[in-house]
Amino acid sequence: MGRADARRAAQGRRARRVKPKGKKGGIRRFFTWKKLLGAFLGVCLLGILGFIGLYLYVDVPDEGNFQATSQSNVYKYADGSIMARKGAENAVNRETVKIDQIPKHVQHAFVAAENKTFYQDSGVDLKGTLRGILNTLKGQGKQGGSTITQQYVKNYYLSQEQTVSRKLQEIVISLKVDNKLGKDDILAGYMNTSYYGRGAYGIQAAAQAYYGVDVDKLSVSQGAYLASLLQAPSQYDWAIASDAGKNRVKERWAYTLKNMVEMKWLDAADQQKQTFQKPIKPKPVPGVAGQVGYFIDAANRELIAKGVDEKELAAGGWTITLGIDKKKQQELEKAVKRKLTDDLKPNIRKADRDAQLGAVSVDPATGHVLAMYGGAGYTKHYTNNATRADFQPASTFKPLVLASALENHAKTQAGLPITPDTVYDGRNRRPVVGKNGPVGFAPPNEDEHTYGKISVQQATNNSVNAVFAQMGVDAGLDEVKKTAVGMGLNDKFPVRPAMTLGTMGASPLQMAGAYATLDNHGKKVDPALVVKAQHGAQETELPNPVGSQLLTRQTADTVTSVLRGVVNDGTAKSAIGGTDYQAAGKTGTSDDNKSAWFVGYTPKLVTAVGMFGEETKGGKQVSLKGTGGGGRVNGGGYPAEVWAAYTAAAIGDNTGEKFDLDTDLGAGVGPTITPPPTNAPTQSPTQSPSNTPSQTPTHSPTQGPSNSPTHSPTQRPTHSPTNSASPPVTPPSGSGGGNGNGNGNEGRPGFDDLE
Repeated sequence: MGRADARRAAQGRRARRVKPKGKKGGIRRFFTWKKLLGAFLGVCLLGILGFIGLYLYVDVPDEGNFQATSQSNVYKYADGSIMARKGAENAVNRETVKIDQIPKHVQHAFVAAENKTFYQDSGVDLKGTLRGILNTLKGQGKQGGSTITQQYVKNYYLSQEQTVSRKLQEIVISLKVDNKLGKDDILAGYMNTSYYGRGAYGIQAAAQAYYGVDVDKLSVSQGAYLASLLQAPSQYDWAIASDAGKNRVKERWAYTLKNMVEMKWLDAADQQKQTFQKPIKPKPVPGVAGQVGYFIDAANRELIAKGVDEKELAAGGWTITLGIDKKKQQELEKAVKRKLTDDLKPNIRKADRDAQLGAVSVDPATGHVLAMYGGAGYTKHYTNNATRADFQPASTFKPLVLASALENHAKTQAGLPITPDTVYDGRNRRPVVGKNGPVGFAPPNEDEHTYGKISVQQATNNSVNAVFAQMGVDAGLDEVKKTAVGMGLNDKFPVRPAMTLGTMGASPLQMAGAYATLDNHGKKVDPALVVKAQHGAQETELPNPVGSQLLTRQTADTVTSVLRGVVNDGTAKSAIGGTDYQAAGKTGTSDDNKSAWFVGYTPKLVTAVGMFGEETKGGKQVSLKGTGGGGRVNGGGYPAEVWAAYTAAAIGDNTGEKFDLDTDLGAGVGPTITPPPTNAPTQSPTQSPSNTPSQTPTHSPTQGPSNSPTHSPTQRPTHSPTNSASPPVTPPSGSGGGNGNGNGNEGRPGFDDLE
């Protein structure tokens, strides 16, 4: 082949390799912009045709489903017997009102809060609805974006379930309803079918439930609150809302008024004159008298907190089984009557009228609430004393301080491990010291008793404030709070030395859970009232009340060991000591005697009893002093007596149960040091603990600093007193140890009553 032929052959090969201009190869042939546009338009056309078909297929129901399907909720005891039937229609004073009975400013408040374009839109917010469908497909739960018309359709014709098919039905019916009914009829229907909390369906029932007036008497401010309330009735009900909930509803209230101004329904000057009007206290629902009313209300709140839709629960059709044991419940009510209420004369003594008692009994193995006492009766005293968390738990908090110290292997300021045998300085008003010296807190002991050198065991038996205040700082206040919150207490309390004495709020239910965690060898117990909840054939999955290991078994069992001393030789001995069953527990008496507690347990039963001073009119916290014609009410008095009477009856003949404690300290460590019996300063302990140095303190607690062991905040029996810290021994003048920065006695009157 010549050179020219070879060149022509090579050019031919290159030509064959070059694709013709304008042609695509491989996968690109299937994804041109024209094909993509065509596919998109095809999908849109199919969607439009599908929606037209759906529009033609779906009709507006002849009647509202709520009226047709509303039924009672059935509440059962643990044995399956019926406790109560309570339905939405029977629970409230439901009265449908016409639109002309609802003031214009109230109508406008609802539109301003929920759907500003209501009077102009076609009944559907397509953008918000599509967003809701996408979020439903993603499993992200409930989403906003519905118009007033859509919400009315959902309330009256459909259900609260979150599915794509239900959402599509809602869109179609809303469009048809908007064409069929006038805007006033739709708005009236929405306001009459919405659920406002407190068992109130409809604006008329809500007006009575929250402000005690008929709907036509509602002010602008009141109307704005009820409109704002619909977003989250339980969270925004002023009577039960958390601080965060109150802030959010006030913000939404202000948002509603701002929108009313924007829509020209309210003058800016009138907006400035509006003040937030707090709703009245809730009124009891008829037909739920006695303890049953407390059970139903608490069970509903528990289910809502665990994810059950509030409106769906209120609409009825549920079968709810509680863990309440009828026999134990009867015994608890009898114990309260025999040991407390039979002793009260409310017609003669004001203190007797102000005395309230709440109690909760829990099975530590299952976490189920077996008995509950909420007060005089749901229709007589609406607040459930068993679940209220507005009174101080006082010294019943101290075991949680000890648990935190043991769990975290805490050491004293002298570097010694904290155990039941550790010796502390129990002098009255001894300043608490930290790594950098005094922390500005010097709490008094009960009745100003001075104890001198005292072991943790004996300090627990006698509830010595000076010891536990120091122990809390030794263990680390942040760690103490972390332990307490982990054991079930609310986290809304400041970290300060005073918290070691139980100055936060807590409920009998929370304290029962904390002590049940100890009784269950450190496994977290979150007490549950509801055992089973079914809606039709569908059972709601509920979390196990018993969780994972929160504290090591040795920590929990050691605290139980120490708390046995309180019953056998401590502040509860007079009421509980000498029983034929093993028990552990702790008393507590709060600031100015506003609350008194005993929380105790046997190997298989935990019961918390709290007694509270609440002014009959107004609900203000008041002292319990004088209740029953006596003086101060201590935790070792009425609360411990109620506990003992109930526990003896509840366990019956099963008195041989023993605590199975995994601790090298043994079960029920006995006291190693006997405190002085009087208020006088002591020179030395009357009995030395084992291995304690024989030297006797040479200075009284009121003398200045020295190297004497009297001035050490803590001391192990084998520790040389010269190695201990030597804090000042006299509190700052006139303040009981407070320094004005929130770490002192917090300016509370009667702080010296706290035990």
